[in-house]
Order: sequence, then structure tokens, then C-alpha cells
Amino acid sequence: MQSVARSSDLDTSALLNVPLKPAKSNLYSLASVWARRYVAAVSKDPAFQPASVVDHSRSKDHLRQAEAKLQRVIRHASAKAWGKTEGLLKDELHRHGIAAELINPWEIAGDSHRVFESAIQAYGDGMSAQKMSLLVGYECGQLRSKYTRVDPRLIGFVSMQCHYTGQMLLAHLTLAEQRLFAPYLKVIDDYLYMPLRDAYQAAAQYDTDSETLRAVQRLLSVSTRIARKVYKRVRCQNPGYHSYSGRLSSDVVKVSSIRDIEMFQIYLCLCLLEGNVRSVQEQLFPLCVMLYPRLNVSWELVQEMLEAMGWEMHKRLLPGDMMQFLPYLRTLSHMFSKEVFEAAT
Repeated sequence: MQSVARSSDLDTSALLNVPLKPAKSNLYSLASVWARRYVAAVSKDPAFQPASVVDHSRSKDHLRQAEAKLQRVIRHASAKAWGKTEGLLKDELHRHGIAAELINPWEIAGDSHRVFESAIQAYGDGMSAQKMSLLVGYECGQLRSKYTRVDPRLIGFVSMQCHYTGQMLLAHLTLAEQRLFAPYLKVIDDYLYMPLRDAYQAAAQYDTDSETLRAVQRLLSVSTRIARKVYKRVRCQNPGYHSYSGRLSSDVVKVSSIRDIEMFQIYLCLCLLEGNVRSVQEQLFPLCVMLYPRLNVSWELVQEMLEAMGWEMHKRLLPGDMMQFLPYLRTLSHMFSKEVFEAAT
């Protein structure tokens, strides 16, 4: 597993105020709810807590200087990131039967480049990451839909391209600038990995008094807290575990792990809203099967995560809510069990 977020006082009632017929404005409203929640949480996380020097870096001149620096290196960072992405995943094309012609490096690099340019400009303009997320979050949602429509596994190439591009951009910034720019990267990372756009659209089909919608709203309100608790438990149970990106205790792996645990919860919400596990079968499972072995994430670790996530959900949700999620949680546990992968080898 490879977003930093802390639980915050979020009013998720927007999920309960969606009319039966979805409208574009509703998608923006729900995106705003999610954006306010995790961007506010990032700013409170110790890993990105601003030092006194950060305040100086918030000045208009410093923001513009950092923006210019990022604009100078974005093209090189994007090209270098594709090299890492291709090196990591090229063997997966044949193994998973993905047609090579579906992977267009120039198109993927170009699409990710445009998303990063929007984020960099917003950063230089002094726009908050929260506000920027409404624009870039929508762009990322469209980008995710573009690739998952062709083959859901393609989003693995796109997301890794963006992940590596972001890491390389951070390497060109000072520590203070990194702390300021990291939340903008989190917006991109999360919106590419998580089926937020699909969840928003599915939620828009429900009446406001729906118990299903209320259960989703209540899980979202504690999902970050759950993700942090689960990450901490799994890390403590596996003190010496070393993934492709480093130890579980490292900041990079912590960020990615918490994001992945939140991602699984978003898929649970989508399953409940759609009344089936199609999104897991078509998107989440193939993506994990392609990425996790390459990132040295064991299925035992995933199973531990799902088990811990189930216990944390049980502690924080109402019994009726938990009963709604339980069939889908059990299905996830069975699909990602060690036995499934042992039987396939």
C-alpha cells in the first residue's frame, strides 16, 4: 500500500441533500464536501505541519518563485516519471493480457501534465488546495473515467505516472515549499485512485431519507479516522515489513497506505449505493492484482487491513449501517484472501 488525512469536523449532510435526478451542480457540491474534509485534515497532519519558515514561503513572491521552479522542471519530471512507471509495470501488459496499443505514453504523460499545470498554477496564485480541488478534482474525475472506460487497469499506469511526477516535483522544492505543495498533490492522487465521481453520481439517485444514503454519509464522516487506526494497527503488526517504496513507518508509505484504506472504504460505499460489487470486480480487484505484487504488498497484508477495517467500522457505525455494509465487506475479504491467490498459482 502506498493520503495523509486526519479526521475533522465535516458536515457530510450534502450527501443527504441530493435530489432524485442528478445535476452537475450536485457533483460539484459533493466534491466540495470531500475536498473540505481531507484538505483541512492534511494541514493538521504532523508530517505536513508548517514550520515557522513556511509562513514566509506563503508570500506572493515566494509562491511565484516556487511556481516558476515547478514549471521549469515539470516536463523533465513527467518524462522521468514515465520511465519509472514503464519500468514498474511493463511486464504486467503481457501477464494481464492488456493490449499494448492501449498504452499511449504521450497521451498519458500529456493528460497528467495538464492536471499538474492546473495544480501548479493554483499553488502559484495562492489558491487554497481546498478550492483548487474543485477544479482539479473534476478534471481528475474525467481523466479517470476516460481510462477506466477503455480498461479499468489503465488507471494504474495513469495513477503511477502522476504519483512519480509528484514525487519528482517535490524533490525540487525546499522543505517549506514541500509542506505547502503536498496537499495539492494529495488532491490529484486521491481523485485518481478513488471512484469519487462514480460515488457522487450513484448517491444522486437516492431520496434524501434513504437509509442507504445515510449509512454512506456516516461512514464517510469517520473514514479517515478508520484509515489511520487501521494503518497504525497493521504497521504495529508488521514492524519489519518493507514495501517497494520503503518501510511501513516511512512517510511516503504512510501516505499511500492511508489513501488505499480510504479507497477501499469508498469502494464499499459505491457497492452499497449501486447494490452490487461490479465496481470491485471491474476496477479495484484488477488494479490491485496488477499493482500490489509489483509494489511488494502481500495479500496477507491486505487481508489484515480488511479485517482491521471491519473491526473499526463495527466500533464506529450504527448496527443498522454495519449490517448494510457487511455483505460487501465479506465479499471483499473473500476476494482478496490469500487462499484465492494460492489457488491461482
